[in-house]
Formats: sequence, C-alpha cells, structure tokens
Amino acid sequence: MSPRPAAPADDNEAQRVYLRFRRVFGDPSTRSRDAKRRIARSGAPSQPFGSGRDPKGIADVILGVTTELGWNSTLAQSDLMIAWPQLVGGELADHSVPVGIEDGTLTVQCDSTAWATQLRLMRSQVTTAIIATYPEAGIESMRFLGPNAPTWKRGPRSVPGRGPRDTYG
Repeated sequence: MSPRPAAPADDNEAQRVYLRFRRVFGDPSTRSRDAKRRIARSGAPSQPFGSGRDPKGIADVILGVTTELGWNSTLAQSDLMIAWPQLVGGELADHSVPVGIEDGTLTVQCDSTAWATQLRLMRSQVTTAIIATYPEAGIESMRFLGPNAPTWKRGPRSVPGRGPRDTYG
C-alpha cells in the first residue's frame, strides 16, 4: 500500500497555527503596549545600581499600602489614642482616657467633673497639639465627659414625678 497524502484539513490546521503564532509573536502591530515598551527599553543597557533598582524599606512599602487603601486616617486615630499621655501630660492622662472618635469629635472620659472642666478649659491647647501631631486623624472638636452618675429616671423602682427631691407631700 502506498502512503496516503495528508488531508487538506491538516494543512489548514497547520496554516492556522502558523498564522496564530505569527500574529501573537511576530506581528509588531498586535503587541501589547507593555511589550512595545519592553522592546523599546531593551536597547538601553541594564545597570545593577541604576535609578529605580534600589530595594525599598518595609516602612516605605507599608506607607504606600496604607495610603493606597485609605487607612491613614484610621491609623492616625489609633496612634492618637495610644499617645494620649504624651499629648496631654502624665497628670491629665492619669485622670482622663480617650473613649472614641466619631465624625471628627474626640470623646474623652474623665475621672471627675473637675477634671472634665479643666480639660474643657484647655480644649484649644489640646486640639492644637493633636492637629499639629496627627493631622491625618481629622480631629475637629473634643467632648469631655464627667463620671457616670446614677440616674433615678429608669429602673425597676422608678415612679413618675420629680424623683428623690419630691419629699413635700
């Protein structure tokens, strides 16, 4: 038996593969923009210590990631909460604790109403120090709370009326 000649379909498949490879690898007009840039740059010699080749420090990488993801404000707010004693001093920090930040307002819980009043009087200095040290935190105002006092308005034994002052019958 004599060998059978190849079917025309095989020739068409080989031709299609050849044309596809030519399109993908050989035709410069169909290359991607990055491939064209690589080819244009390949003429310049690579220098081991040239610009852009230095490794970056971990701090630069983390700063880039936090900036890209928009975490700078949140991280600055948490740093502010941690650094409260350094911002206001040891004595004020012993009697006040930052509770939270909501809509640009820093809420601070104080041990007594006297300390809350003292911090209210110092509000401008504390706010200025915070804005100078942590501008990314976005603190615009401060709220100082005194200690939680008991209330007689709610509870199992509350009655309508003036409350404990109603002794004149």
